[in-house]
Amino acid sequence: MKAATKRAILRWVHLIFVIPVLGYIYQPAKEVEQYAGGARFIFVPVLMFSGYCMYAGLLFAALAVAAWLACFQFLGFGPALLSQILLLLGRKIFLALRARPAK
Repeated sequence: MKAATKRAILRWVHLIFVIPVLGYIYQPAKEVEQYAGGARFIFVPVLMFSGYCMYAGLLFAALAVAAWLACFQFLGFGPALLSQILLLLGRKIFLALRARPAK
């Protein structure tokens, strides 16, 4: 499959799965309580996976989503967010070190 086709598929997945999340965010709180689990454990991870696939590739996307779900489930939102920040910083440092010419 061509890279352009993969990007197009990932973009459409990203756009389609953001619709329920927007509904979850902008509806009154009384109406969305029943959708909280689906938004947290289905739609947001799929959005993260497709976004990370477009940004950094399949392996990093799988690692980042697994870290998010594990941290969110066992430790809460704060550590889950911190795990994503640390993964992105680690990736940036890795790429910078890899691109540096050897002496």
